[in-house]
Order: sequence, then C-alpha cells, then structure tokens
Amino acid sequence: MPWPLSSHFLLSTNHSPLPPPAAQTMIDLTQAPSLESLSPALERVFELAGKKVASIDAGYDESKGSPVFTVDGKYTTRGWTEWTEGFRYGIAILHFDATGDQNSLESGRNRTVEKMASHVSHIGVHDHGFNNLSTYGNLRRLMLEGRIPENEWERHFYELAIKVSGAVQAARWTERQGGGFIHSFNGPHSLFVDTIRSCRILMQAHQLGHVLMGEGDKPISLLERALLHIESTANFSVFYGEGRDIWDVPGRTTHEAIFNTKDGAYRCPNSQQGYTGFSTWTRGQAWAAVGFAEELEFLATLPDKALEPFGGRARWEALMLRAAIAIAENFIENTPADGISYWDQAGPNSHKLDLSKPADPFNEWEPVDSTASAITAQGLFRLSRYLRSKGDDGKADRYETAGLVTAGSLFREPYLSTDDAHQGLLLHSIYHHPNGWDNRPDPDKAPYGESSMWGDYHAMELAVYLQRLINGGPYLTYFA
Repeated sequence: MPWPLSSHFLLSTNHSPLPPPAAQTMIDLTQAPSLESLSPALERVFELAGKKVASIDAGYDESKGSPVFTVDGKYTTRGWTEWTEGFRYGIAILHFDATGDQNSLESGRNRTVEKMASHVSHIGVHDHGFNNLSTYGNLRRLMLEGRIPENEWERHFYELAIKVSGAVQAARWTERQGGGFIHSFNGPHSLFVDTIRSCRILMQAHQLGHVLMGEGDKPISLLERALLHIESTANFSVFYGEGRDIWDVPGRTTHEAIFNTKDGAYRCPNSQQGYTGFSTWTRGQAWAAVGFAEELEFLATLPDKALEPFGGRARWEALMLRAAIAIAENFIENTPADGISYWDQAGPNSHKLDLSKPADPFNEWEPVDSTASAITAQGLFRLSRYLRSKGDDGKADRYETAGLVTAGSLFREPYLSTDDAHQGLLLHSIYHHPNGWDNRPDPDKAPYGESSMWGDYHAMELAVYLQRLINGGPYLTYFA
C-alpha cells in the first residue's frame, strides 16, 4: 500500500514551494570574507579551544553534573536535563580532529567511555542526537576516516551505542493526525523544533541496519519515524506566510507546537525559551536551519528504493528544501548586518535595535545569542552545497555568502573568547532568558559575556567544517 500523504502536506503543496523575495536584506552580504581568508582565524579558534578543554578538565567539579554555561567565565551547571555532556567531550574530539592533539583525543574518548552510557539509554529526553553523535558518532567517523587506528571491537562499541540511542529516541513517540513526532521532555503533547537535529541519530542507526522492535516483535523503521518527525516539524514548527495566524511570517519558527494527545490534533504554537509562541526564538530556528540541511544531505545518499514506501524522493526533497530555504531567507532578512542573532526576533524591546548595524552584545535591551548564529551558519553552508549540487548557483551563492559573513564575525572578538582565564570559547551565549538563568555582569544591560557548551561545540563544529573545505579534506557529515 502506498504511504499516505497527510492532509496538511497536500494542502501545503498547493502553494509556491519557495518564500516570496525578501523586501530588504539585513545581513550585509557585501562584507563577506573569502573562505580561504578565514584560515588564520580558524587556527586561532583551534589554539584557544585546546586551552579551554584543558582548563575545564583540570578545574571543573565533576560531582556537580554536566557543565552547561559559564558564570563570570567559569563553567557551572544548571539542573534541568543533562543535554550538554556530549558537547563537552565532543569539543575535545573535534579539537583532535582539527589539530591531531592526542591529549584532546584521550580526554574526549576516555570520558565518552566512562560517562556517556546513561545518555544512550536515556528514555526521558529528546536530545540523543546532541549527546551521542557528538561523542560516539564523531569517534566512529574519525576511525572510518583513518584518523584514529582501526579497531573492530572499538568501532562496534561506537556503532552499538548509536543503534541503541537511535531506537530509544524513536520510541519517544506521539501519534498525531496524519503522522507523528518525537515528543519533548515536556510530555507527549509537545513537539520541539530542536529535535529535528536529533533525527540524525535515527538516520545513522537506520544506516547501520538497525530498527526499533515493538510489541509482538514488530520492527519499526527508524527512517520512517525520522521522516515523519521531519514532516511534523516542517508543517507545524515552520511558517510559510500562508495565514496560519496573523504572525505567519515566511521562515519564522516556533519553539514548541502543541497537540491534543486524545485525538492527535494540532492546537497552537508555544515557546519555552523564546519570548512567545508567536515570535521566533533564534536558537530554535537555528536547529531547524542545520537540521533540514543535514537531512537533505543524508537523503541524497539513499537509493530511490529506500524512499518509495514513504512517498518517494521528490516528496521529501520538496518538503525539506521548502523549509530550509524559508528559514535561510528569514535569517538573512531578520539578523543584524554582521550575521549575529539576538535571542528572539521579537523580544519586547526589539524595536529599539537597529538591524542595519552589527549586533551589539553590550546593549541594555535585548541579549545577543551568538550560538544561534554559529548553528545557523553551518546550516547555510550545507544548504548552499546542496543547492549547488542541484544547479541552483544563485541561491547557493547567497546562502554561502551569508554563512561567510556570519563565520567571519563569530571567529573574531568580541565573540571569540581570547582570555585564557575564561573557560568558554564563544562569547555572548544565552541559555534561558525568560527564566533569568543567564549571568548579568552589569544589571543595567542585557546578559552578555558568557559561553555555553552547545555554543562552544557548534563553533568548533563549524570551524572544523570550514577547515576541511579550505584544505580539501573529507566532507564533514554525521553519517558514513
């Protein structure tokens, strides 16, 4: 039986697959550096990262739990979920990737073995793709690339962790009308935009030949669950200017979509870490920017036969590309000239900010969140490469240029943390502004000057990605 299309998707495809042209470009695309010119900045990033890894390893109190963000330049924790631990060890592994530093490799590898097992079997979170591909996934990739010695049993260890993690994540499942999704830690009613980047753990586990075994020994396809979640994200977390509500701006995203678990009906947008469900929390948008682009890359590796039971390749390429392009355009239109995001596009004092100028992390109204830009930039580069492979050089050039502007800003002061006494790598990160969790060095200004594990990790991931492009190294992917 052909895999059914949801009614929402059928309705959506009656509209143009691309958002309308931007009325005004906010990121100054004329200021983009060349890719090659970033090389000295990347070397500086890697030099600083090695010092940060060593500082945290030497001075962090492990009994407190996973380090999450800095306060006055020192990493501390925040009891919510342990979603950042894999980023910590992943930074060390990426530092080895970039430099060959054996101390960083041993730091990341040993702690992965010692500390990460609980994340593989964690049934209470939607963060498996964050924790487990940043550690087990990166180590497996390095072994397949010949960067670390081949050891069959060690590789099987990494692969088993990925398989189990993908299945556990896929089991966190809510049926909705016409599909389903991996629900957030808020409960079965809650679809987080973040989780699209955890879909990659399902994809990698599927690629390794794994399935989720259900009741009566029923095998459940991890590819199917990942695709259904991606569809739910594209249809309910991303907006396309179609009048879903009066804030239906093309390319904006909502942090959380709420569903009635009795009948599976969509109810409303919501937000946990953004200003409202009707504004765009920029880090949530960033997860979607990189998530859709990465899954487009993965989709290209699958044979047509693998996608035929689920509606065929054309269906999924259209769905993902539509969302990815809408988000990329929205980021360009609504981000300051230097490509650095404020924490929410419509925070209560956003009208006081001038997006035609570079972002000001020391302003008194709304905080910058550099991590949103670090994550989005990688999505822009990946989307650009995908579009170029399809012959769309115009859009590919546009998104690559926006990525270069953003990377050029991130990898220099005031965003690059050059102080050896500061344990963070990427400054001006925001965790949870509505809850007031972020440090305020000056109470008369918005929070500034601190770092986070997810920000430091994605700055490193972006730096390694670009280093490989410059040096002609293997293309950086989560799958192999």
